[in-house]
Amino acid sequence: MYAVIRRYQFDPSVGEEVDRKVREILMPLLKDIPGFVTYYWLNSGAGAGASLSVFDSKEGAEESVRVAATFAQRHLADITSKPEILKGEVQAHA
Repeated sequence: MYAVIRRYQFDPSVGEEVDRKVREILMPLLKDIPGFVTYYWLNSGAGAGASLSVFDSKEGAEESVRVAATFAQRHLADITSKPEILKGEVQAHA
């Protein structure tokens, strides 16, 4: 399995808008990527958010990076920072 973690910064006043766009636009796109396992979005409520995407293959994880980048450019560029991205093979899980 491969995972991608993305961390965003944004004004807390736009948190609900970010949440909605993630749910309504990004999640369906990620679910369509071959090898999709799961996706989680966390909004801290204090102007920070993070996501965790898990895929069966490295190719799926890499595709999710491309899909999420396009989504962020089109729908979040004016309200969030460029995300910090951490990706790699899952070494342990429970």
